Amino acid sequence: MPVQSCRVCGREFFREPLLHFANMPKAAQNFPDAGTLAGDRGVDLTVCQCSGCGLVQLAGDPVPYYREVIRASAVSPELKESKTAQFRRFVEKYDLRGKAVLEIGCGRGDFLSLLAALGEVRACGLEYAEASVARCLQDGLAVTRGYVEHAGTVLAGAPFDAFLLLMFLEHLPDPNAALQGIARNLKDGAVGLVEVPSFDMVLRNNLFSEFIGDHLFYFTRETLQTTLNLNGFEILEFSELRNDYVLSAVVKKRASLDLSRFRDTQAAIRAGLAACVARFGAKRVAVWGAGHQALAILALMELAGGIRYVVDGAPFKQNKFTPATHLPIVAPDTLRTDPVDAVIVIAGSYSDEVAGILRAKFDPRLSVFILRESGLETV
Repeated sequence: MPVQSCRVCGREFFREPLLHFANMPKAAQNFPDAGTLAGDRGVDLTVCQCSGCGLVQLAGDPVPYYREVIRASAVSPELKESKTAQFRRFVEKYDLRGKAVLEIGCGRGDFLSLLAALGEVRACGLEYAEASVARCLQDGLAVTRGYVEHAGTVLAGAPFDAFLLLMFLEHLPDPNAALQGIARNLKDGAVGLVEVPSFDMVLRNNLFSEFIGDHLFYFTRETLQTTLNLNGFEILEFSELRNDYVLSAVVKKRASLDLSRFRDTQAAIRAGLAACVARFGAKRVAVWGAGHQALAILALMELAGGIRYVVDGAPFKQNKFTPATHLPIVAPDTLRTDPVDAVIVIAGSYSDEVAGILRAKFDPRLSVFILRESGLETV
């Protein structure tokens, strides 16, 4: 069944396909022999683009062997040299010596053997094709048979410190599941090297012959970054290799933010506000500002019992109450009719302006403070 929406972001394709090719080869690795030639038929390829993320992709099904990596041509001496140098830089720059690096879709070990030959990492491989796994094992490579089928896939030897995904992502019908599954099997802070054919180069050179049923996706730099970002990876580096034919991205597994410093700041501000209220006495302090920051501060600091009222210049807020803390919201003139000894200004970018009004138009004996990120500041 033709796919109707983007396999990555889920948005609909543009209404009209970009291209339609009739009687194309079924697959790059489908070569009929004399006995099967009569039954060989071409297929139609429909090239679509996502209206959301912009990713170009085929609307058809993957080839039957999409889980297997098939590199028909031998790795040339020039490519061996450049890949070895690339892997060495990757290991050195990201401090991977002695650590476990997994190549997902290692095929017969063409690239994995180069990584292993460095002698600096524990090079591991994952490959679905039985014959390829057997060849890798015969060559002394640490390869397991398997495929990252879904986001919950657990791989033998996990978690890994780094991974390689080389010229494989464009074949996979569910790149989200594959990338999320890879991330699940990585340590926090793990890095990866992801490479795909460059559709930027195809566009620059009008290479209409680059479309084939094996490649479901045609990544530009922008759409590759979007795909990686959506699935838990940050981009550390981007480059184009092999005469711009290959997009190469170094990525890092996204980590959860550490916001423990927020708690430290909250505790410090709470202590400062509590000391201010205690200094003037309960109900002798007002707050100016009924914006979202002030409302949050009133709730988080648990000081509502010591605040007399909240002043705000917006008429639609006046004669109402603060959510959760239930303090009355009053007009500025209340500072004259029902005076307090101190006002704490919590008005975001307007705080200095409000403090100026308080100093210019109200009792000069009024103590005025602005709540800054660093705590209370006397005006």
